[in-house]
Amino acid sequence: MLKSEKDSEKIYYTIGEVSAKFKVNRSLIRFWEKEFDIIRPQKNKKGNRLFTKTDLDNFYLIFHLVKERGYTLQGAKDKLKGNTEGARSNVEIVKTLNGVKQFLLDLKKELK
Repeated sequence: MLKSEKDSEKIYYTIGEVSAKFKVNRSLIRFWEKEFDIIRPQKNKKGNRLFTKTDLDNFYLIFHLVKERGYTLQGAKDKLKGNTEGARSNVEIVKTLNGVKQFLLDLKKELK
């Protein structure tokens, strides 16, 4: 998930924007919202979910554990209960390394 300047100005994200960011179905977002207590979007009068930056960070944490690291849902829940800060720091390291990787790939393209 790459950040852009436009994204950093937003306060709320719709479920469609979140699903596009993570390239997952909206149903997975709704499912994980029910399964994990750390994802709690606000809802407007119509009942549409509005995700904050904190919700996105929490969703990325779950996404990293389940999709990238291969944890089961129960395993991810246990990991978050036991050591949330350790999991968050690992995710931040992965984000930083992915940013460096993308920078190097872009630099490689420019040099060719």
